Amino acid sequence: MTLEAVLSRIDETLPDAMERLFALLRIPSVSTDPAYKADCARAADWLAEDLRGLGFDAAARPTPGHPMVVGHGGTGGRHLLFYGHYDVQPVDPLDLWHRDPFDPALEDTPHGRVIRARGASDDKGQLMTFIEAARAWKHVHGALPGRLTIFLEGEEESGSPSLIPFMQAHREELKADIALICDTGLFEGQPAITTMLRGLLGEEITITGPNKDLHSGSYGGAAMNPIRVLARIIASLHDEHGRITVPGFYDGVQELPEAVRAQWQALAFDYGKYLGDVGLSVPAGEHDRTPLEMLWSRPTCEVNGIWGGYTGAGFKTVLPSQAHAKISFRLVPGQDPHRLRDNFRNHVRTMVPFDCQVAFHEHGASEAGVMDIADPAFEAARKALGEEWGRPAAYIGCGGSIPIAGYFQKILGMDAMLIGFGKDDDQIHSPNEKYDVESFHKGIRSWACILAALQ
Repeated sequence: MTLEAVLSRIDETLPDAMERLFALLRIPSVSTDPAYKADCARAADWLAEDLRGLGFDAAARPTPGHPMVVGHGGTGGRHLLFYGHYDVQPVDPLDLWHRDPFDPALEDTPHGRVIRARGASDDKGQLMTFIEAARAWKHVHGALPGRLTIFLEGEEESGSPSLIPFMQAHREELKADIALICDTGLFEGQPAITTMLRGLLGEEITITGPNKDLHSGSYGGAAMNPIRVLARIIASLHDEHGRITVPGFYDGVQELPEAVRAQWQALAFDYGKYLGDVGLSVPAGEHDRTPLEMLWSRPTCEVNGIWGGYTGAGFKTVLPSQAHAKISFRLVPGQDPHRLRDNFRNHVRTMVPFDCQVAFHEHGASEAGVMDIADPAFEAARKALGEEWGRPAAYIGCGGSIPIAGYFQKILGMDAMLIGFGKDDDQIHSPNEKYDVESFHKGIRSWACILAALQ
């Protein structure tokens, strides 16, 4: 029996695979809200039972938070670990959804048929592509495609507080030759393997001036306004060329290898359409960098929120006691997030006047990651993807952060292949999330092809 028999089985049983995905999507496994704790446990149990039905030795493992699902199965060949997450984002604002977010349905759209539900793309639909590929392989060949470990997390959307301790405690059990992660997407319809991920540093700052809100007529001009201080700090973070001015910010940042730059240029990225889709037209980052470099291989500083004073209806002539901002930095290989946090805070402190105080609250710190594509598995997977999609698969970067890839490197000593089938318009984390039926179907077929190539 050949790979073709497995692919035929996938095609024939797609309706059954969709029903299984719908059953998982109906479970509201929102990890960040304690009200859904039992539902997260239910989703973990559902997945563990499904894996046991495929011959995995699988169980939902308890943690201080939500369970981790771990399953082992198959023998021989290269040991592969597959990672996904079964938890989902909250659905608010609910009134913007066209239907119940946990009542999945097929919908016809101008761009094809889609699965509409919370978690359809991020990440239940994606993780089920791998499980369904293993299911079809098992049916055709009577055995799983090599030695597999399945590792499914239930806290990815809420900061993964249990992940590192769990990985450290089960290091020997989870070690494999390479990890496979399905939590990324296609590049403009082209299959892709993500090999570069940016890190993330989050900071919240509060500037306090007077000990209470003041009447701006009585105190304006004489009393320092915290919003004025905060505005000056924020304005200082970039120069006129788009570069970030925090001292030492670019220490360790390396130039992109010419071979990688050439490959990215060959992708013919249409940044005009990319920005035009969100009502913009001019790249706003470093003036001497291409848009793909800005998105994938250059660090950033962004203000994610700013507030203070009166923002309600009407008008109130207040001089506020406090002003606040949330600021995030996307980091690239070579940058130390903890050192940058210190540098940022020192930069802010130098700009706070005598009569004001500053307080900081951290919101996570993770390093960037880069995968070693010299491993022949990468090229084998790239070739397999290209054959399935009829277009060469690309090695790409990712502007976002997927910390698990770095944890696999640091804790388990292995690289990860990040292969996903999501699209930019999947509306993950937003109302009306969807996953294309084509992405689900061809995603299953793609994993079958990759598993055949890696045996």
